[in-house]
This record gives sequence, C-alpha cells and structure tokens, in this order.
Amino acid sequence: MSAENQVMEWDEVYRGESDRISGEPPWNIGEPQPEINALIEAGEFHGTVLDAGCGHAETSLKLAALGYTVVGLDLSPTAIAAATKSAEERGLSDRATYEVADISSFTGYDGRFDTIVDSTLFHSMPVEFREGYLSSILRAAAPGAKYVVLVFDKLAIPEGVPGPNGVDEAELREIVSKYWAIDEIRPAFIHANMDPDRFKALLPEGVSFPERPRDEKGRMKSPAWLLKAHKA
Repeated sequence: MSAENQVMEWDEVYRGESDRISGEPPWNIGEPQPEINALIEAGEFHGTVLDAGCGHAETSLKLAALGYTVVGLDLSPTAIAAATKSAEERGLSDRATYEVADISSFTGYDGRFDTIVDSTLFHSMPVEFREGYLSSILRAAAPGAKYVVLVFDKLAIPEGVPGPNGVDEAELREIVSKYWAIDEIRPAFIHANMDPDRFKALLPEGVSFPERPRDEKGRMKSPAWLLKAHKA
C-alpha cells in the first residue's frame, strides 16, 4: 500500500466517509487512552514529545495543557486540521503543533524529541512499513529518548477479519529491539467506543466479534500490549 493510498483511506475514515468505518472513528474517545494517560499522570513523559500518528491528538493536547512542547504527525489532513483547531480552541497553539506527514519516512526533526508516543498507530500501518517507521522515529529521537507504544494484540481481531495488524509479544519485541532498547512489554487494553453491530457487514460469513469487557464508561476493552523502550 502506498503512502498516497493510506492517506486516502485514513482521511476517508476521519471525514466519516469510509465504507469500512461509518461515523466517528471508535478510537476517538475524547481523551488519551487510559494506559497512556496513566503514564502521563505518573510523570513518565519528559521534554519535547512526538505524538506519532496523532489522529485527533488527545494525547499530545493533554501533554500541552500540562506544559509540554508537543508535535503531532499524521497522514490524514482531516485529522491534522481537527487537532490544530483543538489546539487553537484550547489556547495551546504555542506548545502544540501538528503536521501532515508519512510517519514511516518523515524528516526534518533529527534528534529533537525526548519522548515519542505511539498510541494505536503501530498496528494501523502495513507490516512492511514498520522498519521505515522505527528508523524514522529513532532518527528524530534525542539521545536517551523514551519510546512508548500501545498496540493491539493479535487476539484483538478475530481471524479472517480485515483490520489492524496486531502483534504478539515476541513479534513486537523482535522488530522494536532492532532499533530501541526495550525496558518493558506488558499486557494492556485499548479502549474504544465500539459497537460490534457497526462492523457486521465487514465480517466474513460465520465470524463474529467476541464479547469484550467494558470500562466504566461503556467502552470496549480489547487486548493489547504496552511497550516502553529508550534510545541507547
């Protein structure tokens, strides 16, 4: 899949015009993913932050509100426009900037970021783009920078269902360790405003979404991995 085709597909999603996902994207939950938010609250982010594949950028907007300088990159012009507008409306434009970019090949930020956060981007790109992505963000990382990833487990998506490229722990460790020094990989959850009925038309015959636990806000919790690493 070319970067151009990715832009077209993801921008359709953010415009609410996708045949695959109707209405608001289920991962837009109006706040950072709880797993990422817990790290923010624990003070595990520092310095200038890159929000990789930022989407509507609730992670970096929260960080900016806390005083961090943040940059968000995403393929979708519609998502970047929404993130930029939110920064303006919240009075955060001096600390939060957003740019349309292919996260697997972007340049211009060499050695700039002290923390890089990937909140549900990793599984959203074609597998063959992972090497370019990991090398690109490594180039943009300052010495000793932190890298945080929240990614779907393979078990999150039923077999035969088109969608995210989830990983198991071994796969995640193998690819990331080529570029980053891994500190921790642990089981986690991704929360989404997901009604399985919305996706019935996309499911192969005889396949259904498994029952998932819900959080206190009624959002579906799907199995995921949380990885923490650093630039050696």
